[in-house]
Amino acid sequence: MKAMSRRGVLLILLGLVTLAGTWLGVFTPPRSASVATAPPAPSPSPAAPESSTEPEAAEPAPTVKTSTVTLRRGDTLLVALGRGGLDRRASTGIADALRANGADLRRLKPRDELEITWTLEGDPIAVRWEPSPWLGFAAVATDTGWEVRRAETQPEVRVEAVSGEVRRSLFESVDALGESAQLVLELVEMFSSEFDFTADTRPGDRFRLLVEKRYAGDEFVDYGQVLVAQYVSDGKVLTGIGFEPTGGRSGYYDLGGRSLKKTFLKSPLEFTRVTSGFTYARPHPILGGVRPHLAVDYAAPVGTPVRAVADGSVLVAGWNGGNGIQVHLRHHAGYETQYNHLSRLGPGVRAGSRVSQRQVIGYVGSTGLSTGPHLDFRVAKNGRFVNPLDEKFIPGQPLDGAEHRRYLKEARALVRRLEDSSRF
Repeated sequence: MKAMSRRGVLLILLGLVTLAGTWLGVFTPPRSASVATAPPAPSPSPAAPESSTEPEAAEPAPTVKTSTVTLRRGDTLLVALGRGGLDRRASTGIADALRANGADLRRLKPRDELEITWTLEGDPIAVRWEPSPWLGFAAVATDTGWEVRRAETQPEVRVEAVSGEVRRSLFESVDALGESAQLVLELVEMFSSEFDFTADTRPGDRFRLLVEKRYAGDEFVDYGQVLVAQYVSDGKVLTGIGFEPTGGRSGYYDLGGRSLKKTFLKSPLEFTRVTSGFTYARPHPILGGVRPHLAVDYAAPVGTPVRAVADGSVLVAGWNGGNGIQVHLRHHAGYETQYNHLSRLGPGVRAGSRVSQRQVIGYVGSTGLSTGPHLDFRVAKNGRFVNPLDEKFIPGQPLDGAEHRRYLKEARALVRRLEDSSRF
């Protein structure tokens, strides 16, 4: 690269990364101020021929060019830059400089774009990468190596109301509002100890919530925290309010200040449907006759993750006769749970190990005496099987003292704001 040409381009490039999100750009340099402007020609006399019109000066030719590389599955930065035309030495220098300036190259993902700026002689002089709408990096070539500029943009947070009615499914209702499935997951997570969205969701259920939405300019990017939410089903109103106790972790609480995170989840699967309920008299599909079915069967595709409904220790993890591959857990307060007909066990799940609530302990299958993929889920209390859908599990811990008073004040304000923003 010619030294003068490179330095001139770098003077432009090094000043173009701003916190407002204006990244590395290529601008046509202004015409030099040292060029004098010719005085206007005098008007010709009537007898003189008309003077010819002077042609406009040609615009300066561009001094750089850009190209874009779109990442593919399995690409590393070196691979992508190599496909974009950079040699191994330059690619390694860029990667090292980015890491040294806080770029996590493990966050590279398919469809990310790398914008490469070149001189007309074919030398790379800048590489730009935006791992998120809030963060971007520009690696710029200098005479001493690659230097990195980092730009961060603070999101604009807007609190907005979302409300709707379930027609066929909660997913479809939220999607029809133009919202993301992430909101459904937030609702399910919030009320997972209060309501079984697998078994109990029905047409006519209603929901409303206030949620933080994060924007980059006018473009919606993602959701922040759900501040308050309500879900109405069969005349019952569930309310969840976000609150962070002093010195504690943020969580969701009911109107009385009791944590919604109870000891047990209502379901070991996030989304599926109940195909067979708890009963003492069910025709057995394989053995024949009428037999007790002291479990709840959930239909789900093979490989669907199965979660532990509570913290516990593993009593059985493996093949267990007609139950197929089974995980049998012991919990506190005399509870035990069984997860049958699994296709395989979750990572690290073995007899004697400990598991935590929501940990994936296995995957749906059809092993043992099973006519198709499903999960057979059983709950026993003090040695006696109980109906998981009817059992009243141990409630969450309540707030108390000054924290409870502060919570009630904030909760009333949030519920009032929700009611004003979206009425059922």
